[in-house]
Amino acid sequence: MNGMGRERGMMTDEEINRMRWAARRGMLELDLVLEPFVMARYAGLGADDRRRFQQLMGCEDQDLFAWFLGRQQPQDQELAAIVRQVLDFARTHPADR
Repeated sequence: MNGMGRERGMMTDEEINRMRWAARRGMLELDLVLEPFVMARYAGLGADDRRRFQQLMGCEDQDLFAWFLGRQQPQDQELAAIVRQVLDFARTHPADR
């Protein structure tokens, strides 16, 4: 590790902050789904799921919007898996997260 931020296993606070920033999309509907997921779940994801989430953050907002509204599903099964996790989180009552 580069010594920046406090380490969380193989992850640093810096990585979490990067993902929080990436989750701020400027579209309220996406912001309300993605940033809470990062804050509550990202640090607990395994390396593969963190990689999938990072890949997801590289997608276009209109694709994310369609996926999270259930209008479409990603063709990439890796992306579809992380979209399901984010949706499951978003559909869980905040007190039960």
